[in-house]
Amino acid sequence: MPLKLKNINWKYIVGEILLLFVGINLAIWFNDWNTSKSIQKDKEVALAKIKGELETNLTQLVENRTENQKIPKFFQELDSLKNDEGELLLTPQRWNAFVDSYPDLIETVDSVSVGNGKYKYEGDTTIFLEITDLSNIAWEISKSTGIFHEFGYDCLYQLQGIYHTQNLVKSELKKATEALGNKSIDDLIRVLNFMDQLEGQLENQYRDMIEDIENCK
Repeated sequence: MPLKLKNINWKYIVGEILLLFVGINLAIWFNDWNTSKSIQKDKEVALAKIKGELETNLTQLVENRTENQKIPKFFQELDSLKNDEGELLLTPQRWNAFVDSYPDLIETVDSVSVGNGKYKYEGDTTIFLEITDLSNIAWEISKSTGIFHEFGYDCLYQLQGIYHTQNLVKSELKKATEALGNKSIDDLIRVLNFMDQLEGQLENQYRDMIEDIENCK
């Protein structure tokens, strides 16, 4: 029996097609919404971890920078106390004030009176470098998962700059350790002076990023 077009319920067919179309689009939208929500959550977690990492690094950087920068100041002041022959001819008050300023770096070994209230002093210096363990674990994880692509250009640029400077500081700290191991005080002071500039820059970068990181969300 031939099919007659007039017997086809076009309203029903069109209605079913519309329902199917709406259903598919709703499913796609819901899936996209779920994905977007999941990405946003992952991004917030990653940024929270990075912020915590930067805060920890900042605390260590400030503490260790203060201690390490005592070393160049110590040698500068020590040289200023020596006479042209490299001797330490000082009053007890002046010598004790110097030793009290750097109790962890020098101690008195011997003193001999040279008259006029002065003594010839000999001291023993002990130099320790504070090794700052600047972590980049949170940053590396965010890169390995790819979530860092969701941070936005300005945020990503700022973070990459921070961790680049951080690596430079680590490299200079390694050089300082090698100079100390080789007992090359001149090289040690030169590296520490350069480190002071880098660490000052890194400290500012840390503080700015910690303050602005909420804008990355």
